[in-house]
Amino acid sequence: MQTANRLKPFFENINFEREDNTMIVNFGPQHPSAHGQMRLVLELQGEEIVKATAGIGYLHRGMEKMAENMIYNEFLPTTDRMDYIAATSNNYGYAIAVEKLLDIKVPRRAEVIRTMLLELNRIMSHLFWLATHALDVGAMSVFLYAFREREYVMDLIEDYCGARLTHSAVRIGGVPLDLPASWTNDLSSFLVILEEEIVKYEKLLSENRIWRMRLEKVGIIDADLAKQWACSGVVLRGAGIKWDLRREMPYGLYPELDFDIPIAQTNDCYGRYKIYMQEMKESSKILKQLIPMYKDTNTDLMAHAPEYISAPKEQIMTQNYSLMQHFVLVTQGMRPPKGEVYVATESPKGELGYMIVSDGSPYAYKLKLRAPSFWHTGILEDILPGHQLADVVTIIGNLNLVFGEIDR
Repeated sequence: MQTANRLKPFFENINFEREDNTMIVNFGPQHPSAHGQMRLVLELQGEEIVKATAGIGYLHRGMEKMAENMIYNEFLPTTDRMDYIAATSNNYGYAIAVEKLLDIKVPRRAEVIRTMLLELNRIMSHLFWLATHALDVGAMSVFLYAFREREYVMDLIEDYCGARLTHSAVRIGGVPLDLPASWTNDLSSFLVILEEEIVKYEKLLSENRIWRMRLEKVGIIDADLAKQWACSGVVLRGAGIKWDLRREMPYGLYPELDFDIPIAQTNDCYGRYKIYMQEMKESSKILKQLIPMYKDTNTDLMAHAPEYISAPKEQIMTQNYSLMQHFVLVTQGMRPPKGEVYVATESPKGELGYMIVSDGSPYAYKLKLRAPSFWHTGILEDILPGHQLADVVTIIGNLNLVFGEIDR
């Protein structure tokens, strides 16, 4: 007589203690509210979560290894595909890491244009977060309104570089293009619209009793837990810690700009929502300061470093040495000095860091990315137990996870 094989529930080396009234379910990787290819294995006691384990790796593309097999300039467009909701933040973080390795200074006009693109990307990312998070929780109208304003931002970026989602609008040493003639006027007009619309979003949501019931006292992340999980960005500031790399470890033009760092003391999803809304207003304030700064700069867009950066097009077309140098840089790549750098920037999701180890060849000996969404996924193991199953959708959406930068 055959004996039944009694196996314990076993999911990819994760042991779950099974009782009569517990149930194990998979949330994702195809669930639309998983915001990417994440698989949550949840152990439920009725509707209450007892244990949660996040599984990643369903989108893995090996970007760090790709970076080590491409010349430095060649890898830059690939960084767009990490946080594809705010591509310029990835371009910029990589570019300034290489610039630090090369020890070159970027012209001021290029810095102004970069900062404009970064803050537009922050607004675009936050609008996308607001739209999808509200839709997950059940607010359909906000989804439509926020995407409308996001289209205006994408139109501005398309007017600048021709691309809407993956921009590649930054270069190592500067930017490829100057702003179109009426671009700053269009930007000013958009900021007026944005500030009016943010007020409407807040009227729709901030005192909406369903929105507050779904977000208040849900997904509590206090200061100690945020530090233990190396959280950054809005998640850290939502825990009451006033930490923003644009202020604490300033780079680019941020030391010259006046803006506030909003924080929340409630430590919950609602507090983080309030921070996102305030940050869009602060980005608008920054952009208004950048417009007159742009007008006061000269026309240089790329750093002058012939050993590493191609000469302007006029020189390439008229001077033989510049043409030869350009040919070598394009076909063989630059050769940075030997060394190691780590540069962190404040992306819309949090601390985005690039570590580059150079052995003097045209290829990085080692490149490592520090993506904020990775840590904000891990913290789900600690904050989901004790919540109801319906709260999972709220918490995942509120943490603003993008799996392109996790499964890199």
